[in-house]
Amino acid sequence: MTRLAQFNRVFFWEEPIERHDGGAPELSVQLDAASGVTVITPQLPAGLSGEDANRILAELLDNLATGLTGRMVLWYYTPMMLPISRQLNADCVVYDCMDELANFRFAPPELLPLESELIGRADLVFTGGYSLYEAKRDRHARVHPFPSSVDGPHFAAAREGADDPADQAGFPRPRLGFYGVIDERLDLELLSTVADARPDWSLVMVGPVVKISEDDLPRRPNINYLGGKDYTDLPAYLSGWDAALMPFAINDATKFISPTKTPEYLAAGRPVVSTPITDVVRHYGELEGVFIAGEADAFIDGCEKALALGKQGTWLDEADRALATMDWDRTVTAMWRLVDERVAENAKQSSIVSPRGLGPGEDGYDVLIVGAGFAGAVMAERFASQEGKRVLVVDRRPHIAGNAYDKLDDAGVLIHQYGPHIFHTNSAEIFDYLSQFTSWRPYEHRVLAQVDDQLVPMPINRTTLNMLYGLDLKSDVDVEQFLAARAEPLETIETSEDVVVAAVGRELYETFFRGYTRKQWGLDPSELDRSVTARVPTRTNTDDRYFTDRYQFMPANGYTAMFERMLDHPNIDVLLGTDYRDIRDVYPHAHLVYTGPIDEFFDHRFGKLPYRSLRFEHQTLEQEWYQETGTVNYPDEAVPFTRISEYKYLTGQDHPCTSVTREYPTAEGDPYYPIPRPENQELFKRYEALARARTDVTFVGRLATYRYYNMDQIVGQALASFRRWQAAHAAGEQRELIATAA
Repeated sequence: MTRLAQFNRVFFWEEPIERHDGGAPELSVQLDAASGVTVITPQLPAGLSGEDANRILAELLDNLATGLTGRMVLWYYTPMMLPISRQLNADCVVYDCMDELANFRFAPPELLPLESELIGRADLVFTGGYSLYEAKRDRHARVHPFPSSVDGPHFAAAREGADDPADQAGFPRPRLGFYGVIDERLDLELLSTVADARPDWSLVMVGPVVKISEDDLPRRPNINYLGGKDYTDLPAYLSGWDAALMPFAINDATKFISPTKTPEYLAAGRPVVSTPITDVVRHYGELEGVFIAGEADAFIDGCEKALALGKQGTWLDEADRALATMDWDRTVTAMWRLVDERVAENAKQSSIVSPRGLGPGEDGYDVLIVGAGFAGAVMAERFASQEGKRVLVVDRRPHIAGNAYDKLDDAGVLIHQYGPHIFHTNSAEIFDYLSQFTSWRPYEHRVLAQVDDQLVPMPINRTTLNMLYGLDLKSDVDVEQFLAARAEPLETIETSEDVVVAAVGRELYETFFRGYTRKQWGLDPSELDRSVTARVPTRTNTDDRYFTDRYQFMPANGYTAMFERMLDHPNIDVLLGTDYRDIRDVYPHAHLVYTGPIDEFFDHRFGKLPYRSLRFEHQTLEQEWYQETGTVNYPDEAVPFTRISEYKYLTGQDHPCTSVTREYPTAEGDPYYPIPRPENQELFKRYEALARARTDVTFVGRLATYRYYNMDQIVGQALASFRRWQAAHAAGEQRELIATAA
């Protein structure tokens, strides 16, 4: 939460507390200055029933949410929050499942049905370990494991030594310690057996006692219960231990745990002795500094070995290598990247405006659609084929297909007029829809980057690094360690530069990203939103495909042919080379679908939205092939273009000549890419507010919603927009019928 709060407003909703002063229900709102997290503590009158308490809590939460602006992400750590929050309309819902809570002592009976509902509502499910991931992965399409991470510098302070806390200073050495909640997950019998067998050892237990009675705790002269401590104080306690313990019971409550304390103990430089918890064995069992033992005698033997090992220190290098890729910055960045992607996917599922069931215009068209690209063509086809509407599609360009327009050049080579368009998607719905209008050619796009005199795979993968540095990295782990050694962890990930430098370090950032980004956007990566470079992954394997989607194909006869079939319907008329503003009053229409620039629609009332454009230099060569793959990137800032694409790789065309295109990003020209900066989004929000007030217009597509969508995302957005129109139209007819009957 601390890391998320660096670039978001984070509200943490605490359990309610009862008040006995007769006061009204209210929220205590406190900003924690150290973390940046705002802590919300509900205060309720004592004696409320569960139903009344939930009703009041929901009202308090609604009041809080009403005053918030911007996108909302609901992040659940427990399904028990669902009854008071299910009414909120969020941009993304995350279920961060850290434990199998239903297996815990005193778990409420409603927890399991609430969890089922939450999983159904969630956009993303994160699990706190791989065992939990394996238990949940079949219950949701987007389950992602995030095993325990560690704040390395925080716990490494224990290696430097610290003043012994006063309540620990008097304990004899050697000391073996545990911190965490003391509950039914601990093997208390094992703890007492160790204490009895080695009365000269001091066993230090740091943490609150929860769900079990203090009377259940084993009491021995050498077992010391110190109660709960602040996170900031833990390194000081660790500094005074000789080994760290994880004496967990093997029961239902520990079946899926992945203890965060394991990497924390190792980061502190303390050998670990653990019972055989599945995820501990899986991730740490091979490390020299971790001892796994189940029976009491073996556990005691493991403690003796850990104490002996701790005096040597040679095991720490191996532990540090294992921890190198487990920092919280990396984890939070990966989590937030998934959230960003899901928010974008959700955004494409709803147009800015939902029409309200407008009927066909008299002596005119039912629908006027501005733009014959993906968004406009899909909307036209749906209105015509599914609703029987009479549709007019108008485009200022002299052709259909928008930026996906392809044609035969003078040499007879099929080229993409506006640069390479590679179709890829994970959506069966989108692929099946487009398959009505085209057959497909399988094609997996591969990109090389020109670095000095070498062509290396892009995105960066294991082969890239081996070629670039003359290495022989053989495994994913090798690559992870290599990158981790060069990464520069940052407290705040805000810009595109931050994303890359934090992940792979400054040298690779400067080699592959800085110059290319400056050319592409006309801005330094430090001036651009983190989403720009977050789109390009770094891989630890040798997969050299640019995309990894389930469906990777090209239309067998080209995009233009596909669009021709999409618009080939008796209810669809097409008017090309015409600005819709010149004909909107000439052709009456009941509803307008607009896919052009939203600021242009409103006559730039608040000023122009910034876009980045492109200039294309097409060239036909009298040779069969020009380069080794479909696209070669040129990240060197001294090279004026960003990439060269050769179309025969994409199309599979057999031709003695070849045609290529060089792309030169420019500030002027047709709008291609919305520039992702906060001030631009704020300007767009003002236009979006105007759009929301227009019930006679549906805004759909990249330019109308000021978002950079891939082709498949635009198709998905258009299909969803049409379904919403259908639902709203049906509801409007029903209201009219009821009114007439009345």
